[in-house]
Amino acid sequence: MKIEFHHLNICSKQVPEMDTFYREVLDLTPVPGMDPKRVGRQDYGGETTYVTDGQAQFHLSESDPLVGVRTNNAINPLQQGHIAFRTDDLAAFKKRLEEKGIPYAHYGQWAMGDFDQVFFYDPAGNVVEVHEVKAMRQP
Repeated sequence: MKIEFHHLNICSKQVPEMDTFYREVLDLTPVPGMDPKRVGRQDYGGETTYVTDGQAQFHLSESDPLVGVRTNNAINPLQQGHIAFRTDDLAAFKKRLEEKGIPYAHYGQWAMGDFDQVFFYDPAGNVVEVHEVKAMRQP
């Protein structure tokens, strides 16, 4: 099972200002084609922009404390943000979490139509995402 860093999600109520800041101060550029992949808009209509340094992605999202409630999940990845990793075998990764007794929320292909996502907490209470790329789910 391969696991690699994919993105850092930063939540705030100032997405346009954050986008401008990261582009102008750190020379980050937009990640093409991301917004059309969003499929969970009925549960999260917040603004999100996607920027990159050419390797790592940064998802700048509008903070929403009720996403977990609206999706019936105990973990809310869009309240304070999260760090995200990509795997090539989400089933094996979920088994690892279960073997270690780590509870997780399986959002499925909720936010991005081609990401099958699970979210869980690290020991400090930070939200961690692990996703596998799947065939695109239509909204």
